[in-house]
This record gives sequence, C-alpha cells and structure tokens, in this order.
Amino acid sequence: MEQRTCLTCGEKIKGRADKKFCDDHCRTSYNNRINNDLSGTVKRINTVLKKNRKILHDFLEHATDGKMKVAKNKLTDKGFNFLYNTHMYKTQTAKVYHFCYEYGLLQLENEAYLIIKRVP
Repeated sequence: MEQRTCLTCGEKIKGRADKKFCDDHCRTSYNNRINNDLSGTVKRINTVLKKNRKILHDFLEHATDGKMKVAKNKLTDKGFNFLYNTHMYKTQTAKVYHFCYEYGLLQLENEAYLIIKRVP
C-alpha cells in the first residue's frame, strides 16, 4: 500500500483513502495559499476601480445636474487610472463612455472629460 503524505507539511496521512491533509490546519493553510494567489490580482484591480469610482464621485458630489466637465490633469492629479473601467457604453452617435460602476467618462476635446452618473 502506497504511503500518502500531507500536501502542506509532508507528514504521513492516516485515515480515509482520499484524505489529502494530516489535519485541519494544513488543509486551511493550503487552501488559503491557493486562494490568495488567485485573488491577489482581483484585489489589486478592485482597489484601482474603487479609487477611480471615489474620484469620480467626489467630482460629481456638488454637481447640480449630475454631470461635470473636468480637465484630464485634474483627474490624474487625484490618482485616476484611465486603464481600468468596469464597462463601456456606445451611444447611437458613436460616442463611447467608459464606466467605473455607475460613473461614466466621455472624452471631449482639449483633454477634457465629461463625468456623468447613470442611475439604474
């Protein structure tokens, strides 16, 4: 009979034939390590998206009509990352809004952007 060893610590495993870990601590450690590797990228992307959303929210916070024109450098000064968005929307007139959750950006002329809030 083949001797089985724990996937985490290498100790001999006693018990069921399909057992992979010697105890709950090793099982938890193994799964946390695997999940942390996978979720690290997602966490970094979500951090950028949340920051972008907060920046757009802060600009629109005092807008009376739910939209505002902002210079690109004001967005970048606050730390806005233009490479990350949640989705895009193309209008019938071929304008493309880049959204970060409910906040949209439309690129205008002279490095300006229109920020809108789309209410569901």
